[in-house]
Amino acid sequence: MTDNSLRSVSIERTRTGHFIATNARGGTIGFGTGSGPEDGTEFTPVELLLAAIGGCTAADVDVATARHAEPSGFTVTVTGDKISDGLGNRLTDLAVTFTVGFPDGAGGDRARAILPRAVAVSHEHLCTVSRTVETGTPVTVTVTDA
Repeated sequence: MTDNSLRSVSIERTRTGHFIATNARGGTIGFGTGSGPEDGTEFTPVELLLAAIGGCTAADVDVATARHAEPSGFTVTVTGDKISDGLGNRLTDLAVTFTVGFPDGAGGDRARAILPRAVAVSHEHLCTVSRTVETGTPVTVTVTDA
């Protein structure tokens, strides 16, 4: 593994149940547990996972299709059922739905024609997030002193 392959974020607690994730480039996103009325509209970790799954494939598909035509509409919806069973808390029945439109004309026709293949290639090969979820990569957890 080279240094260029390592991806990381750091997560800092801001108050009970609320956190800020910071990436290596300095970007931040706040999130929380979503369990109380004071939590408002911030994303939960589960919602961030759903957004990552959809966002990863959306980015791949956008790059492939936008070189032919700018979409007239581009929405990706990601759903999953949160369950708790003998395996613990987890999501099942994950589904990613693309609703994409392109303008009339040759460019729009080309973009529409490649859309299904672009989605399939992203899902089956390119999207690091959904490929990681589907292959079931182990997660190692370590505790150190602050």
